Amino acid sequence: MKRNHYLIIAAIAVVVIIFLIFRPGKIDALKELTVKVEKGEFEILVTVTGELQAISSVDIMGPSELRNSRELRIREIKIQDLVAEGTVVDSGEYVGTLDRTELSTNLKDLQDELETSESQYLKTQLDTTMQLRELRDQLVNLQFTMEEKQIVLDQSKFEPPATIRQATIDLEKSQRAYEQASYNYSLKVQQAEASMNEANIDLSQAKRKVEQLNNVLSKFTIFAPQGGMVIYKKEWSGQKRKVGSTISPWDLAVATLPDLSVMNSKTYVNEIDISKVKAGQEVRLGIDAFPEKKYTGEVIEVANIGEQLQNTDAKVFEVLIRVDQSDSIMRPAMTTSNQIITNVYEDVVYIPLEAVHNEDSLSYAYTKNGKKQIIVPGETNENHIIVEQGLQEGEEIYLTVPENEEKFKLAGEELIAVIREREAQKKLEEKQREEQQETREKHNSPNGRRRRPGGSN
Repeated sequence: MKRNHYLIIAAIAVVVIIFLIFRPGKIDALKELTVKVEKGEFEILVTVTGELQAISSVDIMGPSELRNSRELRIREIKIQDLVAEGTVVDSGEYVGTLDRTELSTNLKDLQDELETSESQYLKTQLDTTMQLRELRDQLVNLQFTMEEKQIVLDQSKFEPPATIRQATIDLEKSQRAYEQASYNYSLKVQQAEASMNEANIDLSQAKRKVEQLNNVLSKFTIFAPQGGMVIYKKEWSGQKRKVGSTISPWDLAVATLPDLSVMNSKTYVNEIDISKVKAGQEVRLGIDAFPEKKYTGEVIEVANIGEQLQNTDAKVFEVLIRVDQSDSIMRPAMTTSNQIITNVYEDVVYIPLEAVHNEDSLSYAYTKNGKKQIIVPGETNENHIIVEQGLQEGEEIYLTVPENEEKFKLAGEELIAVIREREAQKKLEEKQREEQQETREKHNSPNGRRRRPGGSN
């Protein structure tokens, strides 16, 4: 019973609240909301979202030997450890570590090759030593034999001629054998030197590879080349390099140290508004993460060729905005809101966009004194529109269509001719632009005929 009592009270409260919110008096008050026509400075703005980026930066690189060495054939290396993005480091401070797994395996293979080269060098050295010693012993023996033959010849001078001739022949044979052995020995020495040089080269190459790889591995611990804030390097795909990402010999950057003292906001303007944006225009900037912070800037570059962003159908143009101020809170990739001031009108009359109504290509506003006033509209920005003719500063107008609008008297009919004339002028200008464009296209077409200087074809 008590519970039903509470439910009834709650239902009554809901009905009362609904009545208070939607009571007729309040709806009428909304319809009676008015504003005064203002006069003063009027800005035409193009509002876009951008992203902060440093103008210049220093890359934190992996070992350059990975790129320069012809002997280290490594496709890619994984980042094993990396300090948190945004970490401020001094020159020489630790930044990250590269994975040594693949190179450690390569190092073991190279060390095995070095041991093999050392063994081969020693074997070649021993073999050549033994061969040359044996050849030298043969030379000594041949020399002794030649001396013996000389003695026999000397002692045979009292022997018959045949014996003398035989002794002479034996001496000549021993001399030729000695000369041939001497020549062979010199060739063997040269051959031994070549073998030792080859073994020495192989050994030196193996040592150099091991030393080089050890040197590279010692640089797998990455340190900052200078002081700054560590920002992760962006891949070509837009993804940031982090722990688990890979670097290649052709792109050794692990992270970057941007110069935060001068920054740009990179943004994209749609094809409808790009004609309004020019280099040198002033910009008001804000950082979304710190809405209380306000900055100024200047458009420094506007792309001539549009592009299509991912997941969108609209064509956009890249615009770079230089930020005038520097601030310690600014970080690359922070989102910025940019108001590009494309034009400023001094001392003009303007009203809210909500107060303008359209009918039969005419624009008008409802005034507090009961008039349905035709106006000549001008440029607009996000919230207001310039009224070139039809209203005066200080006049009070309705923001919405008022009650009993049919009782409002139409005023400003003399402005219809001005509006029609402007529409005709606008159409004429558009037609002239189209004709000029067609002429340019025809002139630049490969099949088009170009007029020569002097008017002759």
